[in-house]
Order: sequence, then C-alpha cells, then structure tokens
Amino acid sequence: MLTLYANFKGGTGKSTVVFNMAMWRIAQGEKVTVCDLDPQRTVTDVAAIREEDGIEPSLNVVHKLPEKGKARGDWLIDVGTSDMGAVGDAIRACSQVVIPVTPSQADIWATQRFLEIIKKERGKARMPTVRAFINRADPHPRSRENAETFEALEMLGTIKPLEAKLVQRLAFRRSFSEGLAVNELEPSGKAAFEVNELANEIYGA
Repeated sequence: MLTLYANFKGGTGKSTVVFNMAMWRIAQGEKVTVCDLDPQRTVTDVAAIREEDGIEPSLNVVHKLPEKGKARGDWLIDVGTSDMGAVGDAIRACSQVVIPVTPSQADIWATQRFLEIIKKERGKARMPTVRAFINRADPHPRSRENAETFEALEMLGTIKPLEAKLVQRLAFRRSFSEGLAVNELEPSGKAAFEVNELANEIYGA
C-alpha cells in the first residue's frame, strides 16, 4: 500500500509523522519503504542518523516512486509543496492520503485547497481514501481550537477526520533529533501512546 502524507501548508509536522509511522509499521513486522520526495529530505537525514549511530532496525529511504504495480510492502510517501510536480505524481500513485492538520483556520483553508488538488490530479480515476488528523494539538484536554478544527474537518465532506491526535510534545522533537521514534525513546510515554492510537486508526489494529 502507498500512503501519502501531505498538506498544502508547510509546518504541519508531516516528516516527523512519516518517520514515526514508518518505525511503528516496522515494529509490527511490516516491510517498510519511505519515499522521501520532499526537497528538504528530513526523513533521509533522520535515517542517516540511525545508520551512523548503528540504531536498529534501519529505515529504508528512497527518492523515487515505484513503477506502477511494482511496490512491495508498505510505502510511506513524504512530499513538500515546493515541488508540486512530485506532489502530483504522489497523488496519482497513492492508495490513501493522510493529512496532518494543525489546529488553526489557516490549516483548514490549506486542507480545502489540497483536496481540490487531489481531485484535479486524480481526474476521472478513483479517488484515494483521504484521512486527516490534528497534529501538534493543544495539550489542554478541553482545547477549543482542537474541537473547532475537528468540526471543520467533518464539514469538508470528502475527508475522514480521525479521532486520534498528536499533541505538541517535546518528545517528538527530542526523539527525532536523536534518530529515534517516540516509541523507541519513551515506549511508555504519552507521545508513544498517541502514535499507537493514530497508527491503529490509519492502518488498522
């Protein structure tokens, strides 16, 4: 399966999500490939840290989409909107799209525009499954911004908002800089619990 993690707006934390989802899938026994099409190559850099420090398991990262029908195992695609050609290629190739959305009106507007891009790129072809979740959520359990963002996602219609969310936590930044997923750095921590909940919604328990 090819899963595209993307949004039309930068700063949504998608590369951190891709990395943590990839390591979660590997821990589940899946054969995982990350296709890093983002010019910033953030996932490529974190995979290099793991290799340099001898951290196992290693993360397989490539920079080219598989030929049609030749993808093996689970592929996670990371793209940046500074390369819209790559974004279009990834949209046409993927079977599902996961959109990280930070709790702000600007992100809702960007998500609406991104949905339009998805529809345009797929044309008459079957639409991929499109999911969205709140990333870098306000840590307060009764956050108005979190609730309003979720309601706005529900109103978009063609998108499935996920119940699970990732809260703005130091653990995500700290683990990433060390080449570790949060479930490796703090297996019993809140961030690892949130990643597990999100991954189960995206990929199934």
